[in-house]
Amino acid sequence: MFLKKRHPLLTILFLLFTVFSMQAADIWVAVNGKDTNEGTKESPLATVHMALRKARELRRLKDASIKGGIHIIIKDGIYHLDEPLFVRPEDSGTADSPTTIEADVNAKPVFNGGIAINNWKKSTTVINGQKAGTVWVADAPQIAGEVINYRQLWVNGVKAVRAKSTAGNKMERILSWDKETETCWIPFKDKSVKYEPGMEMFIVQWWAIANLRIKNIEVVKDSARLSFEKPESRIQSEHPWPAPWISKNNGNSAFFLNNGMSMLNEAGEWYLDRRNAKIYYIPRAGENMASAKVIAPVLENLVEIKGTIDSPVHDVKFKGISFQYSNWLRPSQQGHVPLQAGMYLLDAYKLKIPGTPNQASLENQAWVGRPRAAVEVNYANNTVFESCSFEHLSSTGLDLNKGTNHNIVQGNLFKDIGGNGITLGVFSEEAFEAHLPLQVKDDREVCSNELITDNLITNVANEDWGCLGIAAGFVRNLTIEYNEISDVAYSGISMGWGWTHTENVMRNNKILANKIHHYAKHLHDVAGIYTLSSQPDSRIEENYIDKVYYSPYAHDPFLWLYLYTDEGSQHFTIKNNWIPIQKILKNNNGPKGNIWQDNNQFVSTAVKENAGIRPPFTHLKKEVVVDEAWGMQEMPKSVAIEVIGKNLDIDKIKSTIKGFRIVGEELYQWENHLVIYGLMNQPERTKRKLALAFPELQIKIYENPVYDFQNFERCPDVKPASEWENIVLTANLVEDPKMQQEYLDYHKTQFEKWPEIAKGFCNADFQQLQVFKNGRQLMLVISIPKGKDLDKLNPKTTKNNPRVDEWNALMKKYQTGIDDAKAGETWIFLKKVEEKKE
Repeated sequence: MFLKKRHPLLTILFLLFTVFSMQAADIWVAVNGKDTNEGTKESPLATVHMALRKARELRRLKDASIKGGIHIIIKDGIYHLDEPLFVRPEDSGTADSPTTIEADVNAKPVFNGGIAINNWKKSTTVINGQKAGTVWVADAPQIAGEVINYRQLWVNGVKAVRAKSTAGNKMERILSWDKETETCWIPFKDKSVKYEPGMEMFIVQWWAIANLRIKNIEVVKDSARLSFEKPESRIQSEHPWPAPWISKNNGNSAFFLNNGMSMLNEAGEWYLDRRNAKIYYIPRAGENMASAKVIAPVLENLVEIKGTIDSPVHDVKFKGISFQYSNWLRPSQQGHVPLQAGMYLLDAYKLKIPGTPNQASLENQAWVGRPRAAVEVNYANNTVFESCSFEHLSSTGLDLNKGTNHNIVQGNLFKDIGGNGITLGVFSEEAFEAHLPLQVKDDREVCSNELITDNLITNVANEDWGCLGIAAGFVRNLTIEYNEISDVAYSGISMGWGWTHTENVMRNNKILANKIHHYAKHLHDVAGIYTLSSQPDSRIEENYIDKVYYSPYAHDPFLWLYLYTDEGSQHFTIKNNWIPIQKILKNNNGPKGNIWQDNNQFVSTAVKENAGIRPPFTHLKKEVVVDEAWGMQEMPKSVAIEVIGKNLDIDKIKSTIKGFRIVGEELYQWENHLVIYGLMNQPERTKRKLALAFPELQIKIYENPVYDFQNFERCPDVKPASEWENIVLTANLVEDPKMQQEYLDYHKTQFEKWPEIAKGFCNADFQQLQVFKNGRQLMLVISIPKGKDLDKLNPKTTKNNPRVDEWNALMKKYQTGIDDAKAGETWIFLKKVEEKKE
């Protein structure tokens, strides 16, 4: 069983680092060192840059001391980086002599890409109605006479909020979007908000957001029309997916305005006045600005590991290093309109005549760019990141992009990250249309054979909500296993790119034994695990996915999923994943299909117990972030909705309820009665939608069953079937209210006073038996294993069990046929409405 196997790469590297550590060259770095020192423990260097240069020279000269490898040992402290650390091919080690950049024993060295802001003072003027002294001010840091620009600020390690137009987590809704004029109308009742150069609009768009630089605000009474800077103005209005939405059912796209002095009015907010070189902040409760540690990010990239296709970097290891405070400025310079997974659009539009050589019905064209990362890796192999931390980062944490293979990312913490925690593989080159399958002449270009294991990824995608815990593009032989992911704005793990079933570089990718929870905090169209495109021999197995946040501004509030195979996905085996219910989506998957097996709450409890981080990295779990104050998704429950009337338009009914994402939705019909059965959220909303579409029909809801037999609760040592078939029947209770109550009382106490009944259901292999009631009418749903016959199973309920016969005889006196039934007809079987074949 794969859960107990050690990855061969881990075994080899563990042995290598153990064998050679006793005879390696040591180069020491300390915050109080000097780069003119020898680099010994007693005379350490000041920067890792110089240490790496010294190591490079030892290798160039083939110094005898490097036989067992080179250890660059970093003492405790904060190392402020003036420039990124660049790891070149010449810095490579070998399998026998790796180069390791590691923390000293019990040390926690930080590679810091930010700058401290000190000398805060209370403002003596009234700002935005705040009494004098509420707002604090400091001189904005400068380099070479230029005020440093940044989009994030941290106070005592907690991210502050860029001054915005709404309070707390609240957002407003746009009024309309005009693609022709590239403008947006918004409500504008708060006249204290004034237009200032540099202001932005943050808008939610289905599964992504956009940051749009505002060019002008034209106020008309209680509304305002926004226009935007280019290029994002054109891209935002031309590209078809994702886009702003207008929805009567769930509200228009949510937004707020930010980065304006006039909006600075709430504790925790800040504003950078670049023109006057001042930064303003309103402290949160308990923050003492005289001693607060305030950090603004400066460097967009802290470490770059970069080789070439013929001379890759190899055999370099980072261990125990903390990478903190990276910047990301592109949204301030060109706006940010992502397609998906944080990949921003460089150009995009809708085809007037659909169809490309790869996809005949494709309408949208898109070319994307890639966000910066704190640590970027290109053309490198056999590198390792172990027991490191990636924290307080504005964009991606770690990016293994192009030409990377046989690298290991193990036992690391990714926390408080604006974009993706980890990004892997190409997501289309900038010149390559995003929907085309990637095919290469040289396999060395492909991100392959990477191992991502035992990492904690928490509180990520907190700037670009459309990002993920782990985002993988065109990858091969990738293994993502035993990670824990929590507190994510969008999905947990995505794997694949291209939206195509055409064969491409992707194959043999594995997502195994991960624990994913508390995701979908802000967006919809989300999943714990999400895939795209054809990936032969790929597996998604034994993951534990649970607990989905409630997103208050989702366009489609019911489109949250545990497992989601999207456009072109095929050749996957998806099995033995623990999920609370089968809330999954198979959207336009490839024609060769996927294998689905045993993905539910009935898989072995060992899956839940074994998923996530293993020793010796379980100490990371204390860093898990979950927002207890945030709402959670309501779990769908079993509901039947009955539609009664003449000339039922079943196709139109199905179309009307499509947006409610009913889990296991099935329709059953008898004459002028149609029953919709499945797991539903907010059935009253479904009923209202049907009533508006079909005012001539009678609509009844059956929920909160008066009797609920569940196989897994009542049948010991029996594993429920993975797939069920439902039989739906209806009848009335007799008109006598006293007898109706007797019927209900019998069912309330049946499990205790008539245990033989449940035993009979167990013997018959009933998976579920539910009785619903609306007025006098009953709706009975019997669930049996798929492929079984109720007529053959039902006699087993009474075999050697005479109490069942006694019960059935007793119940008959309480039941009668519904109004349309024939004389003497009690229970009516409804026939399942079969899907139409294409």
